[in-house]
Amino acid sequence: MRDRDKTGRPRSARPRDEYGRPLPHGAQGVPRVPNDYAPSAEEALADAARLLAAGRPFHAHEVLEARWKTGPAGERELWQGLAQICVGLTHLQRGNFSGAAALLTRGSARAGAYGRREPYGLDLEGLTGTAGRIAAGIGAGEADPAMAITEILGHLRRH
Repeated sequence: MRDRDKTGRPRSARPRDEYGRPLPHGAQGVPRVPNDYAPSAEEALADAARLLAAGRPFHAHEVLEARWKTGPAGERELWQGLAQICVGLTHLQRGNFSGAAALLTRGSARAGAYGRREPYGLDLEGLTGTAGRIAAGIGAGEADPAMAITEILGHLRRH
């Protein structure tokens, strides 16, 4: 029986490794973002930056996803786009280059469509431009996961 939240939506209760890959039930994984985590914008950005610095973009995505699900409805595109950028970095780490390019492009477009240019002090234009450039580089055969994470992290740390 799959674990579900109070609204009946499935939860991902399986343990995960440091790259976010699912492990067998009962295996020891890395700590996950709690299901009831409802960060402020500042907490989400700081926690996502900390996780990216540790080389864990999947877990940074979980933090940003928690903000998109619990934050103001008017900010959904921003947080969803940032989360997708982190999922793109996750795919890049795992060697799924087409998935990485697609998610980086999609996340960049979604976050870039957000009306404010510097929400919470975040250099959104620089971040989305960098994500788009990384996606284009992947398409040209340039794929360096560590460098991509460092570049995106540089933009998150400016907040």
